Amino acid sequence: MQQEQKLKYLKVALKIFGITFIAGIYLMMLVWPDGWAWSPRQPEYEQMIMGIYATLGVFLIRAAKDPLANASLIWFTIWSSIIHGGIMLVQAVVDETEKVHLLGDVPATFLVAFVLWYLMPKPAQV
Repeated sequence: MQQEQKLKYLKVALKIFGITFIAGIYLMMLVWPDGWAWSPRQPEYEQMIMGIYATLGVFLIRAAKDPLANASLIWFTIWSSIIHGGIMLVQAVVDETEKVHLLGDVPATFLVAFVLWYLMPKPAQV
């Protein structure tokens, strides 16, 4: 895929992930709590996660206007998604009661990282 096409898709992905971070994660916690909310349910934790992700979502939507000018935010999203997904992966494997997360938020977090990494122009390509 050529860089111009990747940049076009990156703008779309940033908007989709931004909207998902603002509302989708909360909705998934309500619709499929086993795969998206950790047990025992912790409203304080969920509010904190939603506050962080909703804020990130707003900035990802703003970054879609000029992704290259917002590269550090996009790379932060990539790397923090890898780290967050990795921690959740270990926790889901270690804790028998959390295995369903291997089908829910764990792969979703890695998907965000992979899509943005694939579409993000690398310094040598810009």
